[in-house]
Amino acid sequence: MVNHIVVVGSGVMGRGIAYVAALSNYEVTVVDNNQVALEQAKQEIEALFEKGIEREKLTTEMAEKYLYNLSFELDLTIAVQGADLVIEAVPEKAAIKRTVFEIIEEHAKAECYFATNTSTMSPTEIASFAKRPDKTIAMHFFNPVHKMPLVELVRGLETSDDTVEIIKKVAKQMGKETVVIREFPGFITSRISALVGNEAFYMLQEGLGTPEEIDKAIKLGLNYPMGPFELGDLVGLDTRLNNLKYLHEKLGEKYRPAPLLEQYVKAGRLGRKTGRGVYSYTEEGE
Repeated sequence: MVNHIVVVGSGVMGRGIAYVAALSNYEVTVVDNNQVALEQAKQEIEALFEKGIEREKLTTEMAEKYLYNLSFELDLTIAVQGADLVIEAVPEKAAIKRTVFEIIEEHAKAECYFATNTSTMSPTEIASFAKRPDKTIAMHFFNPVHKMPLVELVRGLETSDDTVEIIKKVAKQMGKETVVIREFPGFITSRISALVGNEAFYMLQEGLGTPEEIDKAIKLGLNYPMGPFELGDLVGLDTRLNNLKYLHEKLGEKYRPAPLLEQYVKAGRLGRKTGRGVYSYTEEGE
């Protein structure tokens, strides 16, 4: 049974997962080795609760109760000791994930389940960084976590049926729908999303239309809730590029990143988090 969830990483995805978990009455600890990032995550989560009160989806008493369930910790070795489930939400870099999984393997109790919030990487490979592949699974959440209804559950080679069922229950308590799929690079959603986002950059590069026109066409013509450039700026163009590079390596030429996307990332135009991506998010550009 899962009562205490530790979320490793306080970035956009990590704090989103933590908010939804706390809102679902789990005891939640958010871990990051960067004090500034941890403080920012705390402020962002508190702001989400405040918005919930303003929109009358939460009472003040409910928000206080759920906030009481949340704690923030710099030391991963301390945080994981009482965890029933650890959800890793660090950047999509194998070396970083390896470090996290080696630490949590050493300090988490034997009954603890491990999940990775990867959107493209192999849960089998990530499970190999620890010593409990039967208790390791990918939980692919979507941004923004509190609004997106799906969690893709991806079984590694040795993920047990028990682990799948436990994690399905956790996702359900978080109010999420799930699909359970077998491991293959990019899973379902990331492969499609990467193709659409990359093709949009090729269109922009070719002068087919402005970002606004391309986004509008995709939203109104294909009924997407967000245009590919809006989504790319939200997720982070560096994240989009890293995913494409991985899929290009694993699945071939159709995932080769558009040169214009690579230029944007080299220029530091990463999206909302830097104030400028395809669109500008500074006061002058809004």
